[in-house]
Amino acid sequence: MVVVPLYDTLGTEAITYIVNKADLSLVFCDKPDKAKLLLTNVEKGETPILNTIVIMESFGMDLVERGKKCGVEVFSMRELEELGRSHRQKPMPPKPEDLAVICFTSGTTGDPKGAMITHQNIVSNASAFVKTTEKTFMPSSDDVLISFLPLAHMFERIVECVVLCHGARIGFFQGDIRLLMDDLKTLQPTIFPVVPRLLNRMFDKIFGQADTSLKRWMLDFASKRKEAELRSGIVRNNSFWDKVIFRKIQASLGGKVRLMVTGAAPVSASVLTFLRTALGCQFYEGYGQTECTAGCSLSLPGDWTAGHVGAPMPCSIIKLVDVQEMNYLAAKGEGEVCVKGPNVFRGYLKDPEKTAEALDKDGWLHTGDIGKWLPNGTLKIIDRKKHIFKLAQGEYIAPEKIENVYLRCEALAQVFVHGESLQAFLVAVVVPDPETLRSWAKKKGFEGSYEELCRNKDLKKHILEDMVMIGKESGLKSFEQVKDIVMHTEMFSIENGLLTPTLKAKRPELRKYFQSQIDELYANAKM
Repeated sequence: MVVVPLYDTLGTEAITYIVNKADLSLVFCDKPDKAKLLLTNVEKGETPILNTIVIMESFGMDLVERGKKCGVEVFSMRELEELGRSHRQKPMPPKPEDLAVICFTSGTTGDPKGAMITHQNIVSNASAFVKTTEKTFMPSSDDVLISFLPLAHMFERIVECVVLCHGARIGFFQGDIRLLMDDLKTLQPTIFPVVPRLLNRMFDKIFGQADTSLKRWMLDFASKRKEAELRSGIVRNNSFWDKVIFRKIQASLGGKVRLMVTGAAPVSASVLTFLRTALGCQFYEGYGQTECTAGCSLSLPGDWTAGHVGAPMPCSIIKLVDVQEMNYLAAKGEGEVCVKGPNVFRGYLKDPEKTAEALDKDGWLHTGDIGKWLPNGTLKIIDRKKHIFKLAQGEYIAPEKIENVYLRCEALAQVFVHGESLQAFLVAVVVPDPETLRSWAKKKGFEGSYEELCRNKDLKKHILEDMVMIGKESGLKSFEQVKDIVMHTEMFSIENGLLTPTLKAKRPELRKYFQSQIDELYANAKM
């Protein structure tokens, strides 16, 4: 059986598209509401292939009757288990080349693409992680994983595969990210996979609570002492500084975490280094995408430097190829990251055109990311080939790189950088962080509610100055710096259609949504 994960936040249109594209005759739902959505599509004649729905939570007989009328059998999970007991089948172990998952990437543009992942892909990726980390970390049946990342995300699936293969346990969070810290304290996990967004929040919260210059100095001093140990390859949580300064931070995650892995998006070197010192556990950073199952590079044990995504994993060969229009040349150790190996996917389901764009004739996956080899053999992701655009003078802009720089501004939660080929400069829509804005503004001499501060033109100038300063420190060129911003009070989210289910920006939708504000920023600049 091939598994096709469906995000409940995809929306009716995308769900209909996936059900038809993947010929899904059977769908599992957790809640009756989702079954109703699926039945509505069948009743409209939009998904004729669907004939069975299994619901995990309790539901009324009206759903069963409604299903009968349109030719869909509706079962409870318990009924399905009973059917299995009374109709036992001989096990059919899969072959390496058999499909395991068709993972639809939540496209930032156009229809979702179904990445075909085989059993070989999954086994090679999971075993490569175990091989890379075996000298310093070996999972055991005593380990506990906290699962809060989407199960439709290959990163989470590979982590769970590693854990289950070693007889360890998995605890699933309550479903509300705001209660994650409560779940961590209750479960006391030993393995904690994370995404940079959560790390940034942890970092900001820790420094936000260090509300006096003495506390901040002690935090900096303690982390510098432990950073010196990290540079020597020492990872521990029993030093003097752990007992005096960092014990509370470690306890907030349950107090037993011994492995953390971050991936899915870039993480700032300063954030990663600080959290490695504060948490005192093995903390790896990886890089990859759905098309290479999950990861293709990973930090090496003993190298706890930040600012790179490690070395190629045992399942991957990585090369860089020229991107001449952006002046990245492989001869200089820079170029588009290309990956080959048993973890590279088979292609996109029923989409030879898109498959040919991603996989060349020699089997190399072209990731669309720009990488650079560092002297120690690690890979650094420095830019993005996709989503690039030109400004009026012909400079190429990679907005995601710029956004990741500006997200280091303490006052900001989200940033959308925009430019146009007829304009000479960039503008941005920023969403100030509701948790940090008021304290940050107070230091600048401003007071008021979140909404009032977001409307304050003088505060806007301070935020823009902070963005430009951080941009300079991070090496942004002058044409990569935004010249004006608009402050927006509502977070970009999956619900308002501005983020994909993996929390990536839907750039065309963002542009459309903020078009009037963008036009105004450009018009004001000409006055």
